[in-house]
Amino acid sequence: MVVVPRLSERTGRLSDRLRVVLVDRSPLFLAALAQHILGACPQSWIETATRSDEAVDTASSHVIDLILCEARAEPLTGPEVAAKIRALGRRTRVVLLGDAEDHRLLVESLGCGASGFFTKDASPEEFLEGVDAVLAGHYVVGRGLVQPTLARLAGWRPPDRGTQLEQLSEAERSILVMVGQAQSTRAIAASRGISQKTVRNHLASIYRKLELRNRSEAIVWSARAGLIEVAVEG
Repeated sequence: MVVVPRLSERTGRLSDRLRVVLVDRSPLFLAALAQHILGACPQSWIETATRSDEAVDTASSHVIDLILCEARAEPLTGPEVAAKIRALGRRTRVVLLGDAEDHRLLVESLGCGASGFFTKDASPEEFLEGVDAVLAGHYVVGRGLVQPTLARLAGWRPPDRGTQLEQLSEAERSILVMVGQAQSTRAIAASRGISQKTVRNHLASIYRKLELRNRSEAIVWSARAGLIEVAVEG
């Protein structure tokens, strides 16, 4: 496991009373994960959800310390959930979990706004230590993701995002910012007073110009480009 220190205020520890939301498509996995968290922090308040949009709604209306979310959650993917929580400006930490074969998805999502990344085959001890570090304000990558993360970083060269942004029209830049905030196609259309079909056409153009494959990659791209700024609660 790799822990990257962050200069941020400590918000919680596993020894404290936590408010946690767990998201996974498997109710059986949710039940097991809830018991695992309660074993380490018996006084925690835990809510489970098989739909990721319910977790975002809960975090929008309640003070939540931690969201543990499946990377392939539906209808919002894990990276989209992290981006929406970041856009809320809350201190809620998001940790993404994926199957062993999801390492590529997790590594490609490192810039989405989540604070922790683990595969589900991580040991209970490593996972709890990682969550503890995330709650202390750090950025954590599980042991199973260290090698692919280092391999990606070794071959990665930072693109000239300023030059790439110049390829986009003013409308496309505005839509990219809203995508980075994980706003839906319907919400973007309503905000700009255009049809959803027009939004989708703009998105197709953005993906082509920035060499992106999907919305999740657009969220990560906008985060790395520094397009999303939110106010953090005091």
